[in-house]
Amino acid sequence: MDVEADGSVALSEEPGRRRRVHGMLKLYYGLNEEGKAPDHPQSLDPCDINGPHFDPELYLNKLRRECSLAELMDHETCMVKQIRSLDSDMQTLVYENYNKFISATDTIRKMKNDFKKMEDEMDCLSANMAAITDFSASISGTLQDQHAQITKLSGVHALLRKLQFLFELPARLNKCLELQAYAQAVSFHRRARCVLQQYSHLPSFKGIQDDCHAIMEKLAQKLRQKFRDGGTSSKDLSECVELLLQLDEPAEELCDKFLNHARSRLELDLQGLEAEIKPYVSAVKEASAHRLSTTASAGSLTDNSPKTSFLPSPTSNTDILEFIDRGCNEFVSSLCLVITSYQELFINHAQTGELASKNIPQMANGKLHSFVDDLTDRYFSLVERRIQEEKGVGDNSLLVRALDRFHRRLQAVAKLLPGSTVPNKGTEIVVRAATERVKQYLSALQSFYMDCLTDVRQALATPRLSVAGGGAHLGGPASGRDVPTSLPELLSSLSALILNQIKSVLASVHLFTAKDITFSNKPYFKGEFCSQGVRESLVVSFIKFVCQSSRQFCESAGDKGGSTPPALLLLLSRLCLDFETSTISYILILTDEQFLVQHQSPVTPVTTLCAEAREAAQKLLNHYVKVQGLIISQMLRKSVETRDWVNTIEPRNVRAVMKRVVEDTTSIDVQVGLLYEEGVRKAHSSDSSKRTFSVYSSSRQQARYAASYTPSAPMDTNLLSNIHKLFSERIDIFSSVEFNKVSVMTGIIKISLKTFLECVRLRTFGRYGLQQIQVDCHYLQMYLWRFVSDENLVHFLLDEIVGSSAHRCLDPSPMEQSVIEVICERG
Repeated sequence: MDVEADGSVALSEEPGRRRRVHGMLKLYYGLNEEGKAPDHPQSLDPCDINGPHFDPELYLNKLRRECSLAELMDHETCMVKQIRSLDSDMQTLVYENYNKFISATDTIRKMKNDFKKMEDEMDCLSANMAAITDFSASISGTLQDQHAQITKLSGVHALLRKLQFLFELPARLNKCLELQAYAQAVSFHRRARCVLQQYSHLPSFKGIQDDCHAIMEKLAQKLRQKFRDGGTSSKDLSECVELLLQLDEPAEELCDKFLNHARSRLELDLQGLEAEIKPYVSAVKEASAHRLSTTASAGSLTDNSPKTSFLPSPTSNTDILEFIDRGCNEFVSSLCLVITSYQELFINHAQTGELASKNIPQMANGKLHSFVDDLTDRYFSLVERRIQEEKGVGDNSLLVRALDRFHRRLQAVAKLLPGSTVPNKGTEIVVRAATERVKQYLSALQSFYMDCLTDVRQALATPRLSVAGGGAHLGGPASGRDVPTSLPELLSSLSALILNQIKSVLASVHLFTAKDITFSNKPYFKGEFCSQGVRESLVVSFIKFVCQSSRQFCESAGDKGGSTPPALLLLLSRLCLDFETSTISYILILTDEQFLVQHQSPVTPVTTLCAEAREAAQKLLNHYVKVQGLIISQMLRKSVETRDWVNTIEPRNVRAVMKRVVEDTTSIDVQVGLLYEEGVRKAHSSDSSKRTFSVYSSSRQQARYAASYTPSAPMDTNLLSNIHKLFSERIDIFSSVEFNKVSVMTGIIKISLKTFLECVRLRTFGRYGLQQIQVDCHYLQMYLWRFVSDENLVHFLLDEIVGSSAHRCLDPSPMEQSVIEVICERG
């Protein structure tokens, strides 16, 4: 490192030292920066050591007089150093320019030798030129008198040679015909054609012209036959076309013949491709006829019978990749060869003479474009028909590879035929295939979701499934697969299945945008396919389908033709709520990252989808509350309508329907608690289960004025009851519930007790009927208060039921509270 540093320092100091040396030399010789002497006058001071008038004696005397000994010693030392420095600089300057001096000396010596030799050669050349000039002048003087005669004889000789050529032309043409030297024959005929035409009025020339026409007609026939066969090489074919054009064969007719011949061969390739499609179509028709006949003979199949499909797979013959390979290797390759040969013959071939003025390439190019467009349209139609048969969505790689190969091979046509619409049409086919594939995947996702719901319904309908907990088992040892044993497991399984299926579909669709796929670089697949195709048409559409199909379960049984299990409504509401909280955001983020979605065009925002999912969850949960409330209400309504409340016996126990209501409510509470959180309750009093008698204000009032019950008494009782209702909080029976267990149970109990109240208002009660209602309501109060958010709601509705019964009682004699409690505790 130190050596390198020292070397770099030395190199950097070297140019500076040279500049100082040159500066001192210029100063010594009195030169400026441009190498010229300065314009200022020279110094005349004899003591100026750098001046031309320097006198050493005067300089030394001056120094001895003016300087001390020490100063003289210092001045001497400085002058010695300058002398040594100048000597060293002069020596260095000589060494640096020594090689230049030697090279300049050698160059001058060499120039002397070269110039001497060149002078000798110039003298020799001058002598030769003088001799040539003398000899030329001698020849011109000798031939001057005979020049005109020689010119005349030369012209006659040339004319005789032309006449000889004309008279020998038929024989020459026949000889060329025998030797198959067709190009030589056409060349001979073209040379003589104008002369024969000009002198065709002379009999001799007329005969020669007729013979030549007959021979050239035979030649043209052979060339046409050779062109029609087309079995020769491209070079021979090109020569054949050129000769026919020189023989005034119509260029348009030649183009049509060439294209018609090529069309016949290309149509054979198209027929082969079409033959691969027809067997599948006929097989589909046969399968449909077989299925119809089987259905007619066997009648309707039960749901438990295995579902078989008679439709053959397209892969029973050849898969899509093999079909595209055959089309590319046969039709597209042959088409490229035809285009290349045609262009070499009629477009790219250099035209000379009369052919150049006929503008043949433009005409030929138009016919070629029409020819290619016509055949490729038929080919594209076959490809689209074959692509439409790809209905299975299991493996997408074959279709993508086939489309990639199809698009890649069409680029060769684009290079051979600039301006053709073939590549654009091919790209449109690829785009339509990708779009159709996305639609198929959407349909498959929808079918998968509906199948999952069917499995869930079957699991819910299985008696061994515990919807109230995870203690029961499904299937037993004979079960071939693990089946979820509770609602949470069903929900988790359903969510996982849906998410995994979406990921699988996205992975399959992502093949269309892989880097090694040529058409993935197209603007459509970089932008619109990712945003509108995958995100909107597939993912967003499926999410909307899940929400819409879930909302359809909220329709009435009459509209749907069957009832929906309440547990399914509860599970779907939780599924939609999970979609709103996490699943939708996760799926869309996954889609955007996987497909690099650029939101150039308007897309559905996440908030809109989440709002739709929450709306569906709310509607499902409200419907669940309504259905469960109506189930319990139905039991209460029948228990009220089927009993004779006037002539009933004295109550000794709680009616069985009330025990069933409490049991069902408890079961619903457990079921809802499996999927939803507890929720917020108002503070309960310590004697909530024993407040039945205290809250029945109407019953107490009835007991007080029961002895003086007169026809005017009901008026006062109704007035008191109405006044009591004015100051009570209004209860909205069918209001929307919140996403928690307490709110759901409150809604169900409100519907049930409201139905109980309305049924009571339609009946007339006797003494014991009123007492039975008191017992039933006290029993309900003992258990229902713990399910609702506000126990006062239960108190109020039960108070209304007992009060309404008392109003409609013929002999309103309430039972003692202590007796009621004993009966209810006894069960």
